[in-house]
Amino acid sequence: MSNNVQPLRIADAARGIRHVFIRNLEVLAHIGVYGHEQGKLQPVRINVDLAVEDVIAVEDKLDKVVDYASIEQRIRAIIGAGHINLAETLAERIAETSFDDPRVKSARVRVEKLHALPGAESAGVEIERNRP
Repeated sequence: MSNNVQPLRIADAARGIRHVFIRNLEVLAHIGVYGHEQGKLQPVRINVDLAVEDVIAVEDKLDKVVDYASIEQRIRAIIGAGHINLAETLAERIAETSFDDPRVKSARVRVEKLHALPGAESAGVEIERNRP
């Protein structure tokens, strides 16, 4: 598996922003609008970058930070809820659920379908959303 996602500079001490991320999460999803995609799972790669409120005194306690494992569980729940037509829809739902944690200020989400185009490693979409 190659990693073509370039590192992003999101963490910013002057703005009080911490960068929480998930890299190259591969899951099987019911996704796609074409007939050959209906009713079968296909591999999807997901990358999430969150700009969150920075807390200097985390006190080594999980509840003081945005938990990337919680974000991963939410992603799996979205995928497990049923068929999604568009990669764009999946990306929007992931960004939306990221804002369940009030410390998240912005979310950048990349969804790649790994078997979408013959000869291509992947095809997909990347979005960035700010807290509503």
